Amino acid sequence: MRLSQMLFVTLREDPAEAEIPSHKLLLRAGYIRRIGSGIYAYLPLMWRVLQKVSQIVREEMNAIGAQECLLPQVQPAELWRESGRWDTYTQAEGIMFALKDRQERELGLGPTHEEVITYIARDMIRSYRQLPQTLYQIQTKFRDEIRPRFGLMRGREFIMKDAYSFNANEEDLRQTYHDMHRAYSNILRRSGLAFRAVEADSGAIGGSASQEFMVLAEAGEDEVLYTEDGKYAANVEKAVSLPPDAQQSPFTTYEKLETPGTPTIETMCAFVGCSPTQVVKNVLYQVVFDHGLTLLVIVSIRGDQDVNEVKLQNEITRLAPQYGGKTAIALIVPDATAQQKWAAKPLPLGYIAPDIADDYIRAEKVHPKFLRLVDKTAVDLQNFATGANESGYHVVGANWNEQFRLPENIVDVRKARIGDRAIHNPEQTLQSARGIEIGHIFQLGTKYSVAMGATYTNEQGEEVPLVMGCYGVGVSRLAQAAVEQSYDKDGIIWPVAIAPYHAIVTIPNINNAQQVEVAEKLYQQLNNAGIEALLDDRNERAGVKFKDADLVGIPYRIVTGRSLEAGKVEVVERKSRNSHEIAIDAVVSTLQQWINSAVQG
Repeated sequence: MRLSQMLFVTLREDPAEAEIPSHKLLLRAGYIRRIGSGIYAYLPLMWRVLQKVSQIVREEMNAIGAQECLLPQVQPAELWRESGRWDTYTQAEGIMFALKDRQERELGLGPTHEEVITYIARDMIRSYRQLPQTLYQIQTKFRDEIRPRFGLMRGREFIMKDAYSFNANEEDLRQTYHDMHRAYSNILRRSGLAFRAVEADSGAIGGSASQEFMVLAEAGEDEVLYTEDGKYAANVEKAVSLPPDAQQSPFTTYEKLETPGTPTIETMCAFVGCSPTQVVKNVLYQVVFDHGLTLLVIVSIRGDQDVNEVKLQNEITRLAPQYGGKTAIALIVPDATAQQKWAAKPLPLGYIAPDIADDYIRAEKVHPKFLRLVDKTAVDLQNFATGANESGYHVVGANWNEQFRLPENIVDVRKARIGDRAIHNPEQTLQSARGIEIGHIFQLGTKYSVAMGATYTNEQGEEVPLVMGCYGVGVSRLAQAAVEQSYDKDGIIWPVAIAPYHAIVTIPNINNAQQVEVAEKLYQQLNNAGIEALLDDRNERAGVKFKDADLVGIPYRIVTGRSLEAGKVEVVERKSRNSHEIAIDAVVSTLQQWINSAVQG
């Protein structure tokens, strides 16, 4: 492609809308253009990158026997109601674009396709002889992000590969899951990215196990906790660890103390002279279930620890059937305005005890009793300090099942932190890194097949639910993550495998006949040899062309300049900035060798 004929415009200044380096660079280098909030056009250079990423994904999916298909983007609401996720996606997470057609039928724009694929399996898979089956698609998805940001990282429209497997049993599912793990590792490795596979929360997708594939980058929205021995890594939402040992309590008898002006753990510990590890902190949450019921929750946790709200929401969702619901669609720490809707009297915030009375709750559609949960970190504490249910007062020297009844629901909802000891080896401590989630694989089990009646006949003639898995890769997200991981002050440094072009032939002076002639010849030879080349034949100064080449990030720049007098051209490697003078006749073979080495390495 000749740059003189290409839709190619670069910017010298960072666009005001862009926050992170990759977003700025993709806009400046003419890869994408913003059309609306979270909506971007993929311009010719970007589309070539996305095609290359898609091809790598396609090859790795095909290699494990997955079959490509294309599913509808517009999905009937009734399928999502069968699975029980319509309210979750339109109300709780609120990420699905929902609409009605002219017959008033409710529809959604697909953020994911578990319901559609389960419907197809229900209709087409009858016998164990048809199993296993894995289908995948590469398609545009839609999510109504409340705050679209970072360009393609968190947009409202994006390209994704999603795959779905159907197995006869859990053992077969684990084999497919293992195959997908290998395929995802290959995709990221072949794309030239540094990554880490980590344990993850299954979220609204559900399932018994899941892993995220994180591209490591400082701008990553996710925090990954890992150990140096390589035996543990998890998203902070999922991570578990051993907390620091609790110190011995200084209190030997139970008493109530006046503690004015001590609503925080720090101020209270300083006042009474104890460690936060000997405090039971009681945190109030307000939950709304999918059927509209509000539940008030008290979480008792050790004073030096924090509640992981993802883990907490999972626990409450697990208990939802006891309250007539299926899932928790909202979880907040209620502020004064929220409390006014259900509190019969002002709560002693900062001084709440595990046994705060249920008579604080007086409202319709609010469960009349607190759900009381105790985190494992607080269960074994003895002679601990906690609130007294009276503003300005705490109690010390308290014990479970003496002054306070130990809640029945003992849970693990603490947030693991950097520096915690690892469970698999207490000599290892958790380290932290930032990551961009690019892929996520789930063992779904029978969640959707049971809900939607997708069954098959096994070898014994029994009708049993299909066992499912689902597996997603953000294609457009991966492309931007590659930029976030590899750039410098001058622009993008594309990995060779997914660069829009392998080389750019630059003519410093288009009025120099020899420079033009050699450049044209090399341009043709390179493309004929399968080396994707651009020709910068614009009537611009050499400095402008060199800056644009660096900004766009093409791996190799070939300059037909002064070296021509010696029968050579200058070849500059974008990544290392190493410059080589290479004989004109050797350029094609040299680049072929470099490209093959880069792609295979």
